[in-house]
Amino acid sequence: MTAKVTAKEVERVAELAHLELTAEEIPAMVHDLNAILDYVAELNELDTKGVAPLAQVSELKGAGGAAELREDAQIPSLDRAAVMPEAPESDGRFFKVPKVIER
Repeated sequence: MTAKVTAKEVERVAELAHLELTAEEIPAMVHDLNAILDYVAELNELDTKGVAPLAQVSELKGAGGAAELREDAQIPSLDRAAVMPEAPESDGRFFKVPKVIER
């Protein structure tokens, strides 16, 4: 059993992540996060001796390894003169996008 996440900790993490959780959502989030931590604790109990460590799943044979990846190829980007007129807003050189971070 792992240390349990509290409602106060969920509220703090939600604040840091700029999430707006309702009072009804907090208990469910506490439950879900504790279930995840319990599962990770269970995984930590597995015997992994003799299992080679991986940095990426793609290192596994048959899982999109280097032999299966396409070769990098330099290709031209879209023609700016053709793309900019299609943009909802642009200055002719760059796309203008709405601000998404308020804090």
